[in-house]
Amino acid sequence: MTKRKRPTNSKSRPGRLRIVAGKWRSRLLPVVDHEGLRPTSERIRETLFNWLANDVVGKHCLDLFAGTGALGFEALSRGARSATFVEKSSEAVDGLKTIARQLEAANICIEPGDAMDFLNKSATTRFDVVFLDPPFALPVLEQCCELLQSNGWLTDEAFVYLEQDKNQAPPQLPDGWRVEKEKYAGNVRYALVRQS
Repeated sequence: MTKRKRPTNSKSRPGRLRIVAGKWRSRLLPVVDHEGLRPTSERIRETLFNWLANDVVGKHCLDLFAGTGALGFEALSRGARSATFVEKSSEAVDGLKTIARQLEAANICIEPGDAMDFLNKSATTRFDVVFLDPPFALPVLEQCCELLQSNGWLTDEAFVYLEQDKNQAPPQLPDGWRVEKEKYAGNVRYALVRQS
């Protein structure tokens, strides 16, 4: 969730979210009318999941700052074993529950609350893929990466997706992490990073 809105396209009109590929391909899902919700665009999701390819199949995913859940539900559609959604907006949480019911999605966990509070706990589960798309106004990517590593949230060689305003400096990554892929789309910089 963020306060900065992104223009929509003909395939993803306001109030709707389209799954790009997988078992729920082309399903149009409702998006709650809540100020600041900024679903990751179809174009970016398609590129991201092309990067991940089969690395999402059978994996445990964490969608922090989940908002509409676009990334987590896309991962489930493409064969992820489970997805955990962390979101503090009660309206967005209700939206995530609605989508989960409509898709009859299994193996999901919706965690109402602040993403930073979630990461500050010692891990109870380790994740293979983590999606980090915080509000653009919050410069928290670097801190999130540090907490993911220091509190044991990641499996060995886990992938972490980062999305931010292109005018912001890329976050300094923890020692041993590397950028696998990086691209720009409009006002967005997005990258896929992982531990060595």
